[in-house]
Amino acid sequence: MPNRSAPSPIISLLGPAMVAGVAYLDPGNVASNITGGSQFGYLLIWVVVMGNLIAWVVQYLSAQLGIVTGLSLPEVMGKRIQSRTGRLAYWVQGELVAMATDVAEVIGGAVALYLLFDLPLWLGGLIVGAVSIGLLGVQSRFGPKPFERVIALFIVVIAIGFTASLFVHPVDGWAVVGGLVPRLEGSGSLLLAAAILGATVMPHAIYAHSAFSRDRFLSATGADIPRLLRATRIDVTVALAIAGAVNIALLVVGAAVLGDNPESETLTGAYSALNDELGIGIAILFAVGLLASSLASTAVGAYAGAEIMSGLTNFSVAPIVRRVITVIPALVLLIAGVEPTFALIVSQVILSFGIPFALIPLILVTGTRRLMGEHRAHSAVRTLAGIATVLVIVINGGLIALTLGA
Repeated sequence: MPNRSAPSPIISLLGPAMVAGVAYLDPGNVASNITGGSQFGYLLIWVVVMGNLIAWVVQYLSAQLGIVTGLSLPEVMGKRIQSRTGRLAYWVQGELVAMATDVAEVIGGAVALYLLFDLPLWLGGLIVGAVSIGLLGVQSRFGPKPFERVIALFIVVIAIGFTASLFVHPVDGWAVVGGLVPRLEGSGSLLLAAAILGATVMPHAIYAHSAFSRDRFLSATGADIPRLLRATRIDVTVALAIAGAVNIALLVVGAAVLGDNPESETLTGAYSALNDELGIGIAILFAVGLLASSLASTAVGAYAGAEIMSGLTNFSVAPIVRRVITVIPALVLLIAGVEPTFALIVSQVILSFGIPFALIPLILVTGTRRLMGEHRAHSAVRTLAGIATVLVIVINGGLIALTLGA
C-alpha cells in the first residue's frame, strides 16, 4: 500500500515565486532594459544583476511572511498601523504603486497589439484590461495551482520572444562581462538605473508574493513550515534566475542589436529595428513576448492591488470594477498621445520610489519574534535587505537632486 502520509515532493511546492516573479518580466522591464542597452550599451548590466540579487532577498522574506503567519504584508500592516489616517496614507501610496504598475502593463500590451494587429492603442489597452479579468477569474475559480500553470506558460512565451534574437546575432561576451563593473555616466544613466531598479524590485510583487504564499499553503501546519521555507528558497532562486537571464538578454539586445539605430529607444522602434536587422520572424517573436509579459503581469498587478486595498482598508470591490478604475490612467495617456516607451520608463521610476515603503515594513515585521516566532528572518538576511533599501533611497535621492538641478 502507498504511504499516504508521505510528504509531497519539493517540486509540487514550487509556483508562488514564479507567479510573483512575472512582475520582473513586465513591459516596464522591457522598455527600461531595451532603452538602457540602446543608449548606454552594456554599461547598466550590473544594475540588472544587483536588482535581481536584491529581489531574491526581498521575495524570500515576503514568501516567508505569508507562509509563517498566514497573512499578507498588507494584512499585517493593516493590523499594526493603529491610526486610521496612517492606514489610509499607506494604502494611498500602495495604490499609486499599483496604478503605476498598471500603466506599464496596459501600455505595453497596447503597443504589442498595435505591432501585431495594427489596433489603435486605446483599444489595445481595453483588451489587455479585459483579458486580465479573465486571468484573475482562473485564480479565483480554480485556485492557485491552475493560475500558476497559466503564468508559467506565459513565462515560456516571454523567454522565447525576448531571447530569440540573441541566437541569430553575435554578442560581445567581454563587453557583457565589462558591464558587471558598477559605474554610471551622467544623469541619463542614473535615470535609467532607477528605472531598471524600479522595474526589477517591484513593490507590488512584494505585497503579492506574501499573499500568493498565504493562499497556496493556507492549510499548512507548524510542522510543515521548515520544509515549505526550503522549497521557497528553491522556488525564488529558479524564478529570479529566469527573470534575471531574460532581463539581461533584453539589455544585451538593446546594446548589441539596436544600439546603432537611433529609433530603437522606443518599443515600436525596437520592433522595426529587429525587423530590419534580423527579419520579421524575430520581430514578431519580440512583439508576442511583449504581449505575453503584459497579460501575465497585469493579472498579477491587479491581484496585488486588490490585496493592498482589502488588507489595509478591510474594503474590497469586484475585480471588474477595480480593473476599470485602474486602467483609466493608462488609457488617458494612450488617448493623449504620450509616447508609450517614455510613459513606461517614468512609471518604473515611480515604482522605484515605492520600494522603501514596501521593503522597510517587510524587514521590520519579518524580524519580529512575536509575529514570526522561531521562523523569524535571520539577521544577516534582514541586514542585506536593509542595505538594499538604503541603496534604493540613495539612488532616488540622487535622481531628485539631478532633476531639481536641471
